[in-house]
Amino acid sequence: MNLAEFADNYGRVLAVEDEIKQREPQRYVDLSRAKQLKIDRDTYLEAQSRGVTVSELLESENYDPSQPDSPLDAFERQLAIAGIKTAGKNPSAVELFYREAPGLLPEFIMREIRRGQKMRPELNRLVASSTVISGSRYTPFYIDTTATDTELSLRPVGEAAELPAVIVAEQKHTIVIPDYGLTLKASYKALRYRTTAQFKVLLWYLGFRLQQDKNALLVNTIINGDGNSNPAEVTNTDVSGTLDYDDLIKFWNELYPFELNTLICHKDQIRTILTMEEFKDPLAGFKFQKTGEIISPLGTSLVRCDEVPSDYILGLDNRFAMEEVFSQPLLVEYDKVVEQKIEEAVISESVAYAKIVEDASKVLDITWS
Repeated sequence: MNLAEFADNYGRVLAVEDEIKQREPQRYVDLSRAKQLKIDRDTYLEAQSRGVTVSELLESENYDPSQPDSPLDAFERQLAIAGIKTAGKNPSAVELFYREAPGLLPEFIMREIRRGQKMRPELNRLVASSTVISGSRYTPFYIDTTATDTELSLRPVGEAAELPAVIVAEQKHTIVIPDYGLTLKASYKALRYRTTAQFKVLLWYLGFRLQQDKNALLVNTIINGDGNSNPAEVTNTDVSGTLDYDDLIKFWNELYPFELNTLICHKDQIRTILTMEEFKDPLAGFKFQKTGEIISPLGTSLVRCDEVPSDYILGLDNRFAMEEVFSQPLLVEYDKVVEQKIEEAVISESVAYAKIVEDASKVLDITWS
């Protein structure tokens, strides 16, 4: 299924959900508290100072928190008050935002971009944890795994004897978290009569691409390290230029005691693995044909990322290997969207990746001679 088909199918599901939510909401949703609110620049500044989205801010106690059985969240109630329909048979035109509630448009853009990011769920399978910090520098912690298994194993401890110790310390070098972003260039004339349903597909694609680019950032960190002299250990196939099932078994063994539960590969190596005789096991093939989920002959998940060098395969235990760090979650420029009518709106995010347990990720080099 290509991107356009996926977006179309996903959009139909969301359209049905939104149509149910937005069908005459005044009849069964209490909008009295929502009508007292004004969403403007100050609202966005307050949300930013608290480190939350506008949608999350609106759900706070001082604004308009949703009841457990409410069919609309706080932001959707603001859309309902403005009469803006974003799905169904007759979705509103983008122009209606500017006429009725321009302050809602930046958050609408961010919500739909986040939906687009969820269309690329691979990243969530690659990170063990995600952290938001207040500054632009971050010092990862370091788990010393150089001790032998005997030194760390449970054992009877005599009186006054020293207990086994797992040493955790800060890394020597901090990580500078860079800003990443893109500029949405679209004239008001080009968008004003487009429906919000059409506009959403564009925003989904932006989120989809941003998430794909973050996969590449994570891959680079696995291979080269996070700046703390911790590049991935590299092992070689038996024969340079050739990958077979035995090489994968050896690679699986190299990650012990961690579990090789994820392989990240260039499309060329994905094809090599999927066409191995061992992959033609009926159960593995049935799962791929039924769900589209790619499982390797080792039972590990396969993730395609063409930023991986074509002669590399990255293996990791996704429970321990990588950490995602944000200093600024997804942000869109309020002024550019509201006052300049999207002419050049910058969508940005400050994110970096760090290694938690260095030995929980390794590289298999196929062409090494």
